[in-house]
Amino acid sequence: MFGVTTPCVTKVVAGLRDRYDCLVFHATGTGGRAMEKLADSGALDGLVDVTTTEVCDLLFGGVLSAGPDRLGAARRTRLPYVGSVGALDMVNFGAMATVPDRFRARNLYAHNPQVTLMRTTPGECREIGAWIADKLNLCEGPVRFLIPERGVSALDVEGGAFFDEEADAALFEALETGLRQTDRRRLLRLPLHINDPGFAEAIVGSFLDIAG
Repeated sequence: MFGVTTPCVTKVVAGLRDRYDCLVFHATGTGGRAMEKLADSGALDGLVDVTTTEVCDLLFGGVLSAGPDRLGAARRTRLPYVGSVGALDMVNFGAMATVPDRFRARNLYAHNPQVTLMRTTPGECREIGAWIADKLNLCEGPVRFLIPERGVSALDVEGGAFFDEEADAALFEALETGLRQTDRRRLLRLPLHINDPGFAEAIVGSFLDIAG
């Protein structure tokens, strides 16, 4: 998500580009679908899936869904996969006037005149976490999923518009309880914010560990 997890993504690319040609896919629906399609085609050596916010839009009616097959290529291809919870605190809509009436009383944030973001609730976060865990449980390739315990986007910081410790805790708990961990499929919780340099370094280290 541009401007929301950009510091993390930028540092991950910098950490991997000496060994890999890195393609960046914006989490806009079309970006997620393009990434899945390229993975299925055999054109990619691995997936670093920092920003999984398209899942929020799929489940709760946002405008940037990548469809129900999101995370499907990791299962089919068995490519090395490192994922995280980037921008799972938000559902994406267009201009404020386009937000469905049923959501008008929610915590809404005007990212710009064309983009309105809606904070996900604890209940929604539990559903998101369970959905992602179910998808990852089907993956037989190497999987690492990293959780930044101090916030999942630039808005999810203390004093920020989407800071909600209860919602984040619900998301993390659903992922941790739902994911069936094995020697090849692991979840790591780190006391960092997603845009902290150390979190990007952990993403890079995890990918190099499973992809070489």
